[in-house]
Amino acid sequence: MDDLLRVGRVPLLDDVPRLVHGFEQRTSPAGESREDARARVARALDGRGRLLLLKQVHGCRLVAAPWEGRPEGDAAVSTGRGALLGIETADCLPVFVVDPRRGAVAAAHAGWRGTVAGVARTAVRALVEAGSAPSDLLAALGPSIGPCCYEVGEDVREAFAEAGAPFFRPRPRGRPHLDVRAANHAQLLEEGLRPDHIATVEDCTLCRADLYHSYRRQGKAAGRMINFVGFDGRE
Repeated sequence: MDDLLRVGRVPLLDDVPRLVHGFEQRTSPAGESREDARARVARALDGRGRLLLLKQVHGCRLVAAPWEGRPEGDAAVSTGRGALLGIETADCLPVFVVDPRRGAVAAAHAGWRGTVAGVARTAVRALVEAGSAPSDLLAALGPSIGPCCYEVGEDVREAFAEAGAPFFRPRPRGRPHLDVRAANHAQLLEEGLRPDHIATVEDCTLCRADLYHSYRRQGKAAGRMINFVGFDGRE
């Protein structure tokens, strides 16, 4: 797999038997198309499960695995083995939620719009509705643009309303900076996850050009990281 795909992982999820997860790091050759990247990652994961991707639209619609093609949505849930839920990012936050006891997973794509809409909350609730207990759930927040770099306009601050005030940081230029990780971490806690059951990758995708694609840094030419989570389908 390493020849096709380089990933970061978190120890919290590495300890879950049969779980396959990874936050992709830049390995793609120059000029690789989005479709070629998807095919490359699918090949790297072949045998452990089928990579399932969404047409992400910065909302909170949830899709249940398995599916064909790329249905529109920004959250996904799987209660069986062999489905690897993929989330594509280039500054947005990938969120994984895992139930080790029931062998179920959910994943979410959280930009600021999805965060306002409660996409991480949607992922947790899908697992709970399928029978998971919040206290059993583990979560990982992957690499994203950090509050060091995520400068936003007043419209974004207003979208979060008064309850979102703790997630903004003052910066020297006078414009607010959003901590999208903290906002999603708060949603997970509000849904009943234990603080020690949440892991966070602190890398900023804009700062770490050596490891990650970044839309803020590269614009429309930016590639995407394909992050994935699911239970191994092999017998």
